[in-house]
Amino acid sequence: MTNGIQNPAYNLLCVILFFYAILESMKKRSELLFSAVRVPSDFLMLVAAAITAFFIRDIPQIIALQQKLYTFPFDQYLRVILIVIPFFLLLYAIEGLYDIRATKKPLSEIYHVFRATSIGLVIIIVAIFLKREWFSSRFIILAAWVFGVAYVAFARSILAQVQKWMLVKRGIGVHRVVLVGENSRMEQVRKTMKRKKNLGYKVVEHIPTASIKMIKELQEKKGVDEVFVCDPSLSDEEMEKLNDYCQIHNIAYRLMPTSLQTTQFSIALFGGEPVLEFHNTPLDGWGKIIKRTTDMIASTILIILVSPIMAIVALAIWIEDRKGPIVYKNERIGSNGQKFLVYKFRYMLWKHSIHKDNPHLEEAIALEKKLIRERNVRKGALYKIKDDPRKSRIGRVIERYSIDELPQLFNVWKGQMSLVGPRPHQEREVQKYREYHRRLLTIKPGITGMAQVAGRSDLDFEDEYKLDVYYIENWSLLLDIRILFRTILVLFRRRKNN
Repeated sequence: MTNGIQNPAYNLLCVILFFYAILESMKKRSELLFSAVRVPSDFLMLVAAAITAFFIRDIPQIIALQQKLYTFPFDQYLRVILIVIPFFLLLYAIEGLYDIRATKKPLSEIYHVFRATSIGLVIIIVAIFLKREWFSSRFIILAAWVFGVAYVAFARSILAQVQKWMLVKRGIGVHRVVLVGENSRMEQVRKTMKRKKNLGYKVVEHIPTASIKMIKELQEKKGVDEVFVCDPSLSDEEMEKLNDYCQIHNIAYRLMPTSLQTTQFSIALFGGEPVLEFHNTPLDGWGKIIKRTTDMIASTILIILVSPIMAIVALAIWIEDRKGPIVYKNERIGSNGQKFLVYKFRYMLWKHSIHKDNPHLEEAIALEKKLIRERNVRKGALYKIKDDPRKSRIGRVIERYSIDELPQLFNVWKGQMSLVGPRPHQEREVQKYREYHRRLLTIKPGITGMAQVAGRSDLDFEDEYKLDVYYIENWSLLLDIRILFRTILVLFRRRKNN
């Protein structure tokens, strides 16, 4: 285990993860920065607590005028500590001590530090009982526990004060809020936000009703991070439109009183009033960092593993049709509406490919329109041509088993795509979206996704959209793993519309 701690690759991964957290936080909000800083801060405080306990280990013997009954080298002790401390950080994470919130109650945070550290202490005591060759000083264990709670709580209080100072004095991390609804409850919320600046809210505007046009203008001119709604006169349709707008533009949506439009919400009190906060996606904050880190590692490994297959496919395409490129670059729309080039092995004959470098482009476009009219088997914004005659012989094989999409691993590695997510669509397809369909553009597109494992290209677009929205609202690393495993099985199932 000690080799794992000293492994340069392991250490480099930790450094990359930490600095990625900082970079992401600088792009968005200061909460993520302070949440990321708490990880190395807790690590250093726990190390300091363990070292302090080690160097005062002789106090009980000195007081009792007894000789030491054992010796324990410091370097061996330090190796054990470096193995144990990441376990405590995991317990802190499970306890919610790295949740991304602008403000935390000090006593509540100290309690959670005490609780997580105590749980870790019990587990360590059990481990030492089973593995006595570590060390057997009960004083060191208890002293490290006391100092650990004290040091971590102290460091976190300092960070909290720095964050609060930046919030109140410099306005760093302040959430810009639009209040919707004119009534006594919303007026109380406005006064609370104005009076208690340490809560981290700034009222951009207080409007009488949920006018999306007005909120859009405020967002463009002043910026909007959250919308508080307390207007019982709003219809379900109006609230649904407002919720969709907030989801698409990554604006936190808080509602008073009750109209649940998504399963992802949390209940809290604000100024003594109950508030429901609708969560856009778990792919914010740490979820985004975990997903990106996983994509980087997995895509690197997969590129290495499938490189022989890609080399064979490239050679087969070149032999059959040498006129066009082996890898076809097609412009797609990614997260936040950003355009990028998606990579695919070309499975069509070059003369039929829709590409600006194709000398027969006009004929290719005309043929595609004709085939869409005659053979399209999908409903909605997307199309799917049944028994497409434009495919080459090798193209039929690689498209049948989705081998043509292997080059998209490089899109994932570059950060343009993810392994799992909604499929990227062409601009002409996105132009056919209804407004609520644009939720698909709030996260990175993926090589595979919920829709692909449910029905690949056999699904209608509206059904595909519902599955992708479910993924956006319910993302987890475990869900990604399940989708990836199911994708392998689905590849060998024939499509109805192929």
